[in-house]
Amino acid sequence: MSEMSYMEKLLEGVEVEWKALGEVTLPTSNIKWKDAKRPYRYIDLTSVDIRTKKIIETTEVSATKAPSRAQKLVENDDVIFATTRPTQMRYSLIDDEHSGEVASTGYCVLRARREIILPKWILYWVSSSDFKIYLEEQESGSAYPAISDAKVKAFQIPIPPLSIQKEIVRILDTFTELTTELTTELTTELTNRKKQYNHYRDQLLSFEDGDVGWKMLGEISEYSQTRISSNQINHENYVGVDNLLQNRAGKTDSNYVPTTGNLTAYHEGDVLIGNIRPYLKKIWHADRKGGTNGDVLVVHLFDQGVLSRYLYQILADEKFFAYNMQHAKGAKMPRGSKSKIMEYKIPIPFPDDPQKSLAEQARIVAILDKFDTLTHSISEGLPREIELRQKQYEHYRNLLLSFQKPKDAA
Repeated sequence: MSEMSYMEKLLEGVEVEWKALGEVTLPTSNIKWKDAKRPYRYIDLTSVDIRTKKIIETTEVSATKAPSRAQKLVENDDVIFATTRPTQMRYSLIDDEHSGEVASTGYCVLRARREIILPKWILYWVSSSDFKIYLEEQESGSAYPAISDAKVKAFQIPIPPLSIQKEIVRILDTFTELTTELTTELTTELTNRKKQYNHYRDQLLSFEDGDVGWKMLGEISEYSQTRISSNQINHENYVGVDNLLQNRAGKTDSNYVPTTGNLTAYHEGDVLIGNIRPYLKKIWHADRKGGTNGDVLVVHLFDQGVLSRYLYQILADEKFFAYNMQHAKGAKMPRGSKSKIMEYKIPIPFPDDPQKSLAEQARIVAILDKFDTLTHSISEGLPREIELRQKQYEHYRNLLLSFQKPKDAA
């Protein structure tokens, strides 16, 4: 039986109403810090992992040190949705562990009227392609796009009987579980390959028995001093810290492009480093000309005795990220030290023989690039397979959430 014929049979003779989220959710309350008797776990915007939709990190706050945005009390099975940069689709279902804690005002809290709607019915609709399209149409602000709670709650969804909701949620839960299991297996395999890669990488870059000299990064390169106008950039060549990918995975196109002001220019061959939370290991070897802002450092190589790709590979190493984090400042949002980064020591093989040095650098780069292709490329190997499994899941989810919308609900 095809997916669509199954849905047609499931919905045969069933009346489906369309209602705004605000009509099927309950009002929520804010914390009164003056009456607080205990510390709370704070669910900040960065607490929810965009990929897994799980709460991965919270901080403890109290009445005397709570951020001004720590306001919204959440309960078990609430759906929280981030209203800043909404198309990033940062949302989560509150579990037992985080029930009774406090969330940022940057979240819209959706609490189901359980006599009408299941919490997971809301969750799956918040994850849907239709909702993302709605967000793109309704968000406002170019520099910092956002959507109001009122507009989130104005989004209309179909409300079949609870029995139908339960059946569709059951199927979606099964798809989710299977996809998660498969993705976990693939991710484990990818992690093992990365460990093997890092072992050989460490050996290759140890230079324990080789002829090697050392130069500080500031002796062979500088931070970009050139500027580029906002009218020269687009979603493909603008790089913000948000569209630099974690774990040395390069970059994606940016959802946001500044429309005013001058930006730091980068050129092909420059190394771009995310300077907020260095432990995220955000780095990219530029293959084009473009612009970025102050959260991204642009390292411009001027020493012709060093290959730009070799410099990238040295800076994409765990040792550099550990060094950068060691000298970072700020507890909640650490930022790398620009001056200390320029003191980082770069190994130069055969420093007294420029031709031999460049040849050895090229040999090292060829090996490391091959490893990078196997482990980091989103278009090859296991990462590509993980991406395909996720797209397959989204395809079936959209089929199961495909309801005919009446004209008066459009």
